[in-house]
Amino acid sequence: MVPGRKRYADDRAIAGAAPGAGAVQAGAIALLRLPELGLGPLLPELAALLNTRATAYALAEGRVLPPTRPAFTALDFADRTELAATLLRPTEADQKVWVLLALFSAAAFDTAAHLHTTEAIGERHPGLAWLRFPAPDPDGLWRFPQYSYGRRLAREHPRTTTGGSPA
Repeated sequence: MVPGRKRYADDRAIAGAAPGAGAVQAGAIALLRLPELGLGPLLPELAALLNTRATAYALAEGRVLPPTRPAFTALDFADRTELAATLLRPTEADQKVWVLLALFSAAAFDTAAHLHTTEAIGERHPGLAWLRFPAPDPDGLWRFPQYSYGRRLAREHPRTTTGGSPA
């Protein structure tokens, strides 16, 4: 869902549609396999379902897929994109499954959700680096002395406690 460069010249799993790292390099597979999510045991079946849908798409579009590769990886990037758009349509029976996988893939890139933030920063996580996520202060804590929009948005309520809770 977040295109990236191929990992090696003959890589078929990644279409190589973008020059930088994508969801795979950012850890999407590691995130999907987290025991806390409970998706790991379902991944082979989801891959089979995706390949079934890719085969049906290829037949409908008159594409000839080599039998030596999984159907989805045999599609070129434009066809993968079109298939993804189809799978994510609200009218699709299994749309929620694909939305879930798309969200987790994006979360792996955008937030390094499978890693502790300090670990992700230390490893130069590609998504956080691309987003220019700041490093912590020398004591390991993040502080943001400047307001995110360059100006204060609202004054603090006069009865706010020292812990930040409204009175």
